[in-house]
Amino acid sequence: MPCCARGRRSRDALFRAPEECEEVTWCSVSRAKEAKLQTKTENSHAEGIYCLFSALNKSANQEFNTPFASYYEITLMVCGGTCALLHGVAQPAILLVFGLLADTFIAYDIELQELKDQEKICNHNTSVITWVNGSEYHNQKNEIVQCGVLDIEHEMSMFAYYYIAIGLSVFLLGYCQICFWVTAAARQVQKIRKAYFKQIMRMEIGWFDCNSAGELNTRMSDDINKINDAIADQVGIFIQRFTTFISGFLLGFVSGWKLTLVIIAVSPLIGLGAALMALSVSKLTGFGLKAYAKAGAVADEVLSSIRTVAAFNGEKKEVERYDKNLVFAQRWGVRKGMIVGFFTGYMWMIIFFCYALAFWYGSQLVIEQNEYTPGGLLQVFLGVLVAAMNLGQASPCLETFASGRGAATSIFETIDREPEIDCMSEEGYKLNKIKGDIEFHNVTFNYPSRPEVKILDRLSMVIKASETTAFVGPSGSGKSTAVQLIQRFYDPKQGMVTLDGHDIRSLNIQWLRSLIGIVEQEPVLFATTIEENIRYGCDNLTKDQIIKAAKEANAYNFIMDLPQKFDTLVGEGGGQMSGGQKQRIAIARALVRNPKILLLDMATSALDNESEAVVQNALDKVRLGRTTISIAHRLSTVRNADVIIGFEHGRAVEQGKHAELLKRKGVYFTLVTLQNQGDKALNEKARQMAGNGPTEEPKIEKQQSFRRGSYQASLRSSIRQRSRSQMSNLLSDLSTTGDVASTARCSSGFPGGEEKVIEEEEENIKPAPVTRILKYNIAEWPYILLGSFGAAVNGGVNPVYAVLFSQILGTFSIQNEEQKRNWINVICLFFAIVGMVSFLTQFLQCYFFAKSGEKLTRRLRRLGFQAMLGQEIAWFDDHKNSPGTLTTRLATDASQVQGATGSQIGMIVNSLTNIGVSLIIAFYFSWKLTLVILCFLPFLALSGALQARMLTGFANQDKQALEVAGQISSEALSNIRTIAGLAKEKMFVQLYQAQLEAPYRAAIKKANVYGLCFGFAQSIIFLANAASYRFGGYLVVAESLHFSIVFRVISAIVTSGTALGRASSYTPDYAKAKIAAARFFQLVDRVPKINIYSDEGEKWNNFKGEIDFINCKFTYPSRPDFQVLNGLSISVTPGQTLAFVGSSGCGKSTSVQLLERFYDPNEGKVLIDGHSTETVNAAFLRSKIGIVSQEPVLFDCSIAENIKYGDNRRQVSMNDVIAAAKKAQLHDFVMSLPKEYDTDVGAQGSQLSRGQKQRIAIARAIVRDPKILLLDEATSALDTESEKIVQAALDEARRGRTCIVIAHRLSTIQNSDIIAVMSRGFIIEQGTHEELMALKGAYYKLVTTGAPIS
Repeated sequence: MPCCARGRRSRDALFRAPEECEEVTWCSVSRAKEAKLQTKTENSHAEGIYCLFSALNKSANQEFNTPFASYYEITLMVCGGTCALLHGVAQPAILLVFGLLADTFIAYDIELQELKDQEKICNHNTSVITWVNGSEYHNQKNEIVQCGVLDIEHEMSMFAYYYIAIGLSVFLLGYCQICFWVTAAARQVQKIRKAYFKQIMRMEIGWFDCNSAGELNTRMSDDINKINDAIADQVGIFIQRFTTFISGFLLGFVSGWKLTLVIIAVSPLIGLGAALMALSVSKLTGFGLKAYAKAGAVADEVLSSIRTVAAFNGEKKEVERYDKNLVFAQRWGVRKGMIVGFFTGYMWMIIFFCYALAFWYGSQLVIEQNEYTPGGLLQVFLGVLVAAMNLGQASPCLETFASGRGAATSIFETIDREPEIDCMSEEGYKLNKIKGDIEFHNVTFNYPSRPEVKILDRLSMVIKASETTAFVGPSGSGKSTAVQLIQRFYDPKQGMVTLDGHDIRSLNIQWLRSLIGIVEQEPVLFATTIEENIRYGCDNLTKDQIIKAAKEANAYNFIMDLPQKFDTLVGEGGGQMSGGQKQRIAIARALVRNPKILLLDMATSALDNESEAVVQNALDKVRLGRTTISIAHRLSTVRNADVIIGFEHGRAVEQGKHAELLKRKGVYFTLVTLQNQGDKALNEKARQMAGNGPTEEPKIEKQQSFRRGSYQASLRSSIRQRSRSQMSNLLSDLSTTGDVASTARCSSGFPGGEEKVIEEEEENIKPAPVTRILKYNIAEWPYILLGSFGAAVNGGVNPVYAVLFSQILGTFSIQNEEQKRNWINVICLFFAIVGMVSFLTQFLQCYFFAKSGEKLTRRLRRLGFQAMLGQEIAWFDDHKNSPGTLTTRLATDASQVQGATGSQIGMIVNSLTNIGVSLIIAFYFSWKLTLVILCFLPFLALSGALQARMLTGFANQDKQALEVAGQISSEALSNIRTIAGLAKEKMFVQLYQAQLEAPYRAAIKKANVYGLCFGFAQSIIFLANAASYRFGGYLVVAESLHFSIVFRVISAIVTSGTALGRASSYTPDYAKAKIAAARFFQLVDRVPKINIYSDEGEKWNNFKGEIDFINCKFTYPSRPDFQVLNGLSISVTPGQTLAFVGSSGCGKSTSVQLLERFYDPNEGKVLIDGHSTETVNAAFLRSKIGIVSQEPVLFDCSIAENIKYGDNRRQVSMNDVIAAAKKAQLHDFVMSLPKEYDTDVGAQGSQLSRGQKQRIAIARAIVRDPKILLLDEATSALDTESEKIVQAALDEARRGRTCIVIAHRLSTIQNSDIIAVMSRGFIIEQGTHEELMALKGAYYKLVTTGAPIS
């Protein structure tokens, strides 16, 4: 009995690992489940700021034993919190000093008033006022009056020293508070980013079917930034303000408990408002984030499929689809603004009502009951005032925490989720010896995203070790799904898959995947060099091993032809390589793994005949001694398999060798018969032609010796070749072209220089002017006007408070009791009025600016997306414009621009009004004192400017560093199946983590600068107070200034200084906004070389479809040193079919892209009906062309919507959709699905088989009713049965249309009117099938022997 559970033993046996096995870990499954339950109960994310930190300090997952906050971060947070705590106590502490100072001034003023009476003198022996005759003087309350206690200037000097000491302490504490919290946040956020990405990379493939890559990327940028905001400086500021709130009330209780109790009775109303606001904002933020995540998913999908969007003129439709999601986000944002405005206004109103009540009642206690001194009353009153104001100022922090919590919920849910198949798990057996027997036991399976559709139905089959087993069957029968179960991308719902008798669920997953090499039909390459792409197959490869694998995969020759050879960049998704070249690199990548099990999922379908023959031989060699599973629709490639298994409806219905299955006349027999009928006719013709006698054969081998640079020589030889064809008259003028090579060199040098210029431009990006940002907000001027009015009136509230406050002090020195009471009542009434005004204006400000800001964000996102889609295709080839980078830019830039508009305008208007009114009041009452205090304002402005300057630089660095990380995450998530197959998840995690170092270092640097500026801005007010009261004391003595005016001027200016400080705290957002806007304007201002939105260009009614390529030369802008087309000349008359034949990379697909006008030729022209494509309207031209490509791109919507995408100029009816589906042989399959045409195809069509995707793409082209039809390997992904029917449908669709076909399967093109044989970017032969066979040249050789034509 083998060491682990064998064959058909029950699954329970798997959980009991015998001693002979290498690893024993399955028993931990039950523990993992318990841990999962425990995690769920722990992860309730309770209320308030506490929950955010409990979540951070909690272990993210059983895998992540390190919590996000280590002891170092906890120490930083504790120290930062302590500093914030002490900083918070500073303001109430200064009130003690202030109370004594006020009492001193009042006593001095009373003494002055009393001694104005000539009958009274100050008795210096008793320090009381007496009558001149020596008798004691008693005031209205029958109290003696103190005197002679004042050397007012000396007293003021002492108070100034107290202020300076507290100011310096505040500077130090403010710096430490900000620096420690920002540093701790930067460290934790870096850990969260790492943990989140690592956890995503651990997830099973089924999870990715339900979560789009675009949405995950948006969460990684936006949501984690929101968490950062919630745990950085805002926490320190919140603690500081909350401490001030608490200690202010404590001061109140100590100095006068009665008055404090009266005020506290009202405070629950404020708390209620704050709680309701936090709750509402949290919910609305969550809804807004969801809407933005959906919009991000749309953007990512569209930008990843830009060629398909461009081909079908889908730009405007996609902008609308993107905008639809933005509308929801806008609504939630406006509602959030309304809630914030209402509750902030409500809280301020209650606070002002509190003042009115407190001052009225407090004055009773001072005047009537003599319980407090005026200074004592001020300590209580201002203690509670400061406490209440700080509670109000803490409310924006609560909003940030609420946003952070909303964002953290989804992030932590993902981090806490236990993957069903953990690809990074160390658990599971690693067998010592591998034979390679694979067995399916009654396997039933459906995809998690489509649980109602059964893909595999009780599938049972045996795949023997070291044998080649071929899976054949129609599209959607479960062949590829079976392969994915072997790789353990999914686990079966019932039954099991075993390797050498062990259920693969009991094996270590990384080890299992390391045994498997896979070559797919649509290979994924990563945006790096060819050599690096091959290295992905296996670590620690030598260069010789890479070269050997490249030779075995028949890739070596084409790689060595490239200027940079193995160091050539393949582009985003391998976009710079042809289909065949990508396939051969992928085969080399699989071969270097030296796998025990080889999975070939239509591995050669993308290759031309010559490459296929060689690669097939290579694959035949490497199959020896390996368990090989081959899926193929081209049955010639599987007839030599040891076992052929026929699939139908998710079951293996027959198996045996080629000859056996033909005798059974089942599924396999049907497929072979259908395919042979097509091939026989071609072979028969070839034999007949061969029998007609030999003709001179061109020396094709000689062409192989030409260097790629020798364009003139190859051009002449191509003309010699073509002179044998009937079309030589079209080519006569080509022989007179001058030095083509030198021209090509000149033209190829230019784009490189241009790219360098663009790169330099981006590096030196200058902040955008605010006026231009506001122009985009001009449509919302009524909202901005009303919001600004609200903000302006609201800004005037604080200076009015300064007047009322100083008037309070003035009343206490009034000797007439009746007059004193009247003044008190008037001031109380004013406080109530100011409260109501504050409520109204706060609501106006928040609501209208939220409305204008959200509309602007939506407009900018829409315009940015529209501008991206309007760029020419070459722009997307640039690595700086990868889909991941662009999606990140859309998400962050538009929202950051709000830092210079929206609510920020409100804050700035508020601050400016505040400053303006304050200065008017101050200058009116005492210009000398005002000027002294104003000396301190430049220091405030300096700290603000310095902060802005520094943070602008950091904003740039952060952006660039995070964009690179975004690129890596986007590439990883888009190609997760390939990464999982190669077991390279850990490598991508390391790559991503390495890119997070730069933004982390920048954040640490930022912490120090921000801390210094913050500490300076906070302390300058105390220093200003010290100087002001000292100078005020001098003015009271020297110029007989009334002491209440000293308080009025100082309060007004300090209020304006606070407003200036508050304005400077917006500088980080403002700086970020200007940089983000500059990047946005750079995009919007860029004039695309091919403008899809322009109405300019030629259009004509009787479009025929005549095509002429005249001496076209072309290099891709991203590879200017590599000539792709080298003098392509050919003509097609309307209604004709032209077939391009040639090896991979010879320029067939490039010529189609020139016709679609994705690019313009560097030299020569492409003419349509005699019009140059460069002068024709691009949208008009593309509307006349239908394309079906080899790797069709479908969008994440229903089948019907995907077909309707074929014609975006009109509303396509359902009847048209069904008619097109019937022509493409799709209708019956769609009707068999539960939701029929409303079935969702999944991201990139992942829920469908390749054949099904291809037929949808064909239906999409048919519904367009194009004049020109481009078929780029249109049937290569189909099985034989479907291909024959679809080929007939395509033949029908071609009637009356000009058609260009690219095909490697020569049987599909033999009936073409013109067959053009291409090599190295020009045509070496052209004519009909019969003419070319008679010519006995390259085409003849290709048909009869499969010999090379390059």
